Amino acid sequence: MAKKPVDPLEAYNAKRDFAKTAEPAGKRAAGKGGNRFIVQKHDATRLHWDFRLEIDGVLKSWAVTRGPSPDPDDKRLAVRTEDHPLSYAEFEGTIPKGEYGGGTVMLWDRGTWAPIAGKSAKDLDKGHLHFTLEGERMKGEWIIFRLKPRGKETRENWLLRKVEDAFAEKGDVLVERGLTSVLTGRTMAEIEGDVKGAHSLKGKKGKAFAAEMEAAAKRNAKVAPARKKAGRAAQGAGGLPAFRTPQLATLVDSVPAGNGWMHEIKFDGYRALVATNGAEVRVYTRNGLDWTDKFAPLVRELARLELPPALIDGEIVAYDDKGNPDFSSLQKVLKRGHGAQDETTPLSFHAFDLLELDGEDLAALPNIERKERLHALLAQAKPPIHVADHVIGAGEKLFKAMCAAGQEGVISKRIDAPYQNRRSKSWLKVKCILRQEFVIIGWKKSSARGRPFASLLLAQNESKRLVYKGNVGTGFGGGAMEELAAAMGKLVVETPPAEVPREDRRGVTWIRPELVAEIAFAEFTAEGSVRHASFVGLRGDKPASQVVPERVEAAPEEGDAGAEVKISNRDRVIFPESGETKGMLADWYAQMAPLMLPFVGSRPVSLVRCPQGRGKKCFFQKHDSGSFGDHVRQVPIAEKDGHAEDYIYVEDAAGLLTCVQMGTIEFHTWGARVDDVEAPDRMIFDLDPDEGLGWDEVRRAARHLHDRLADIGLASFAMLSGGKGVHVVVPLMPGHSWEAHKDFARRFAEALSMAEPDRFIATMSKAKRVGKIFIDYLRNQRGATAVTPYSARARAGASVALPIAWGEFHQFDSAHPYSIRDAETLLRRAKGKGLAGWGFASQTLPDL
Repeated sequence: MAKKPVDPLEAYNAKRDFAKTAEPAGKRAAGKGGNRFIVQKHDATRLHWDFRLEIDGVLKSWAVTRGPSPDPDDKRLAVRTEDHPLSYAEFEGTIPKGEYGGGTVMLWDRGTWAPIAGKSAKDLDKGHLHFTLEGERMKGEWIIFRLKPRGKETRENWLLRKVEDAFAEKGDVLVERGLTSVLTGRTMAEIEGDVKGAHSLKGKKGKAFAAEMEAAAKRNAKVAPARKKAGRAAQGAGGLPAFRTPQLATLVDSVPAGNGWMHEIKFDGYRALVATNGAEVRVYTRNGLDWTDKFAPLVRELARLELPPALIDGEIVAYDDKGNPDFSSLQKVLKRGHGAQDETTPLSFHAFDLLELDGEDLAALPNIERKERLHALLAQAKPPIHVADHVIGAGEKLFKAMCAAGQEGVISKRIDAPYQNRRSKSWLKVKCILRQEFVIIGWKKSSARGRPFASLLLAQNESKRLVYKGNVGTGFGGGAMEELAAAMGKLVVETPPAEVPREDRRGVTWIRPELVAEIAFAEFTAEGSVRHASFVGLRGDKPASQVVPERVEAAPEEGDAGAEVKISNRDRVIFPESGETKGMLADWYAQMAPLMLPFVGSRPVSLVRCPQGRGKKCFFQKHDSGSFGDHVRQVPIAEKDGHAEDYIYVEDAAGLLTCVQMGTIEFHTWGARVDDVEAPDRMIFDLDPDEGLGWDEVRRAARHLHDRLADIGLASFAMLSGGKGVHVVVPLMPGHSWEAHKDFARRFAEALSMAEPDRFIATMSKAKRVGKIFIDYLRNQRGATAVTPYSARARAGASVALPIAWGEFHQFDSAHPYSIRDAETLLRRAKGKGLAGWGFASQTLPDL
């Protein structure tokens, strides 16, 4: 007798009582397209992420215990579970306790999957599958493979791993920052608290079951738009941000030296300012032209991110066959019209600055802080949307690498400079080969058959008139000559638009000076003409009247921010136990200023001053009448009695070093900025362990806070204090009062201590703290401060406060693993993807 075919959903149905659970009963079905994947965050007996692939009409399923990781070095255990029906793919809600899988279920990701070329879904039977995902969070190549069973082990243990590609990232950012449903925008706590989101199917079959599923879908559809609309309203008042004149760079002859500069690749494309507000996106050229339609594929990608109101500065590029940004390739894409692109010439947007966010003007912030906020804003973005990488110091090394790779050059930016809507020397550009814009004023006839012209005559505007700059006769590839000839044929005039030497006039047809060309050349001759010129392409984003020569200036001789601050008594020993000197401390802050300024700059600051070293008298100072000098600023802040006092703040590296010169070791800042000290934007939970507790307890406590904050939709970041504890940092958008800020922190800390009274305490009492961890929420009241990231500590060993990624905790055995002697190591470490966007997130204070 033939065996009865095995029903893949038999195990699923056998484990569920459909009179109690809201889960759909399992039936084999054919899904639309047949290649869906979903991930459901599932808080059952223990929190896990259910990864499911649609194969043969069912959802093949694995429980990933710690969630998917984008880090190829981080293999995640994935326990194979029973197949699920396709009707489960949109389920979000609650499963009654006592049922199999009872708990809260969030639709965490969804999209499509496909086996890589040469592979198929049948490879699962062999114990492995190599595939690609196109989801809202998970993208690119992945591998899942089965482990050999150990002993009498009955469950199927698999490993899920990201493959190294453009979507790979260090750290665990997918799980840490993906805190809301892709279906409804809700947090786990909101889903659990939604009474109407629980649907009983007791006794319901056929049409009754279908009706209940439809009711559940309608509930989620009703919640989703209301949630998203409310979220956008809370984040910012605005509509689409208006265009602003972009900042331009000054051309110099060499890369500036020192850690006062950050260096980026100079992309060979079109400058673009992108305005966003949810699904609405506008793309402007550097002169304010609306080119949204020309870049439609990128606009669609940006719209999918549903960003808050923001104005982003960057460059749109296309790539040549070698993978380099190439202006000519970009022009070919644009000439096809309607924003068309194909696989051979895809468009990409490389964002490098953030001018406005949620109605807040960011232009006055330091370059480095704007870049960090940009990283946070685009944390979930994937190619073709990029945040331009940068290096701090080592600019000459980057420049040489770019030139060797055939790139255009580098842009160098002062880390502490504001955004200026003009050309300035706080942005510098260094080119591997000279490239400038010229106005075409005519063409010379060609004697060669089929060649419409021999060369183009060029000019630039000087002293309100066009000045002849020679000609270009090479670089016209891919039909460029025919297109140019057609464009120039419509502009023919009788007289030359500029004064041209007699010997260069022969055989020239003159045209109106309207076409702008980009030309690469070796140098200007003594007569002012271009030498070894090559045509790059026409530019439609700049009028001919604005084409002027770029004069190459000398690069600044000293690039270190704060170099003008002289440090006296550099050999004075500040840390007697380990021998670090005042000079070493000053060097630490000079090097780490780029990393510190996003957190210490333009905030009221309290200094720990130890003029004779940490072994002598130390004291806090937060007021100043001007004795620190010009680099340390003052802001008047009203005290409780209504009287205003001048508080200290710094804006740049020179300010930091001035404080060090005055004996400062530590920097502690408010949770608000000086431009609005009544609007807190940073919440700190300081985990202070009792003397008898070990480091493992502290690590587990920090992770526990992270998880509970994630439950209510708040992304958080970890910082080793440099002492014995950990700070859990929660960045927030301003818009609430200090009273609300402190009240939220207090209630959150008290809720944790009430839930686990043997582990946590939310009061300062030393007597009651024995064997527990004090959750210090008092740093979240007006006037309170917390040590800033990368600040040195006035402790033995010259330890430092260190931001870390959540996945790095296992690497450290204390809260003070590094000292001021480790600047180079920490600078390299800070450039890793795991710390990109650390300490910044666009999120608002929720109800608790």
